[in-house]
Amino acid sequence: MPANFLPIIPDDEIELTAIRAQGAGGQNVNKVSNAVHLRFDIHASSLSDDIKERLLRLNDQRITKEGEIVIKAQSHRSLERNREEAILRLQELVASVSMPPRIRRATRPTRSSQKKRLEEKNRRGEIKSMRGRLRD
Repeated sequence: MPANFLPIIPDDEIELTAIRAQGAGGQNVNKVSNAVHLRFDIHASSLSDDIKERLLRLNDQRITKEGEIVIKAQSHRSLERNREEAILRLQELVASVSMPPRIRRATRPTRSSQKKRLEEKNRRGEIKSMRGRLRD
C-alpha cells in the first residue's frame, strides 16, 4: 500500500441529514437547518476488512456500539460548508487507520549502556552519601 493511498468512500454509503444547529445564532439558528448529521455504517461499507477492524477497535466516541460513525458538523453558517466539513472529518478518521501499525520488535540495551547506567547510579549514590552527617 503506498504511503499516500487513501481509501475512497462512495457517496451512497454516507447518510447526510440536515438538522438545526445548537447554540447562539439568534433567528437564523432557530429557523434554518444548517447543521449536518453524517452517518456511516462501517460493517456495510466497501472498505477493506483490515481497515474496518481497525476502525471498530478505535476508542472513539463517534463510533457507536452497532459500528456506525456519527459526525455532527455545525460550526459554519451554511449547510454546504458543514456538509464538506463532516465528510472531511470522516475521511480523516478513515485515513488515520488506513496504514497498519508498525510491529514492535523487542530490543535489549547494549552492554556498554548497561555499564554506564550502573556507574552513574554508583556515582549518584556516592554523592548522596556525602550529604550525611560527618562521623568521627
